[in-house]
This record gives sequence, structure tokens and C-alpha cells, in this order.
Amino acid sequence: MAANKIIFGAGCFWGVEATFRRNNGIKNVTCGYSGGHTTNPTYTSVCAGTTGHVEVVLVEYDDNKISLEALLNEFWNCHNPTTQDRQDPDIGEQYRSVIFYFTPEQEKSARESKEKLEISKRWQDPIVTQILPASQFYNAEEYHQNYLAKHGGH
Repeated sequence: MAANKIIFGAGCFWGVEATFRRNNGIKNVTCGYSGGHTTNPTYTSVCAGTTGHVEVVLVEYDDNKISLEALLNEFWNCHNPTTQDRQDPDIGEQYRSVIFYFTPEQEKSARESKEKLEISKRWQDPIVTQILPASQFYNAEEYHQNYLAKHGGH
């Protein structure tokens, strides 16, 4: 299969989206919300911490051009996976570190990459990243899509 998708939560989705867009083999990156208990969440409700959703990016990729391993490495390198419900100044469960997988192969790869990172001792603290089956993905509002590129970021 050439077309695949996976969902990553690694803090504010603007920077995570920009990080993955830079990679060859990426077909699309969409900012959104996943992992919560409400339907049709909004940015305001997610930030209020009442939905259980995480700010995430849905990464659609061509596995003939980029491997899942490369995507997982990008994920581990773009944030601190040892901070519970926090990335830099952003605090709350919506910023938790999480990988939502769609296939058993993705789950296996994600768990193996997490274990390799733990064994490497790159991080002094334990890795708190959750690895969960993909749940409903909701697109974030249009103004969040490709936000940094629209506003002079990377």
C-alpha cells in the first residue's frame, strides 16, 4: 500500500504541522483534534480542557517515499516526550504526547521506536507518550491549517 496515514500529538499543532510538511513523501498534513469524548470540538472547547481532545496532526504519506520509521523519528525529535500534558509554555491535556495508529504494523513500529528511545537514555525522565488506536479525527478550523506558513513562520 502506497498511501498511509497516522496521527501525532506533540504540543501545539502549528509547529508539528510545519515540521512534517518539510518531509519528502508527505501527501498532506491536517491540523485537528482527536482522542476526546465530544463530537465536533472547536479550538475554544479543546483549549478549555473540557473535551479530552488533543491538538494533533493527521499525516498522510507515501510509504514508497518516506518510511514510518522516518516519521516516528521526526515525531520524537520535534517535542519533549517526557513532559506530561505540556510542551514548552503550552500546558493542558490537549498538548499531551500521543501517537494514534491505524494499523497493527504502525502500533508495533511506534512501540518499538518508543522502546529504542527509552533504551538510548536520550531523555533523563521517562517517556510519557501514549500509543493508542486512532479515534475520530476532527479538522481544526481553517485558520489553523498551515498557520506558520501563512504568518511568516517556517
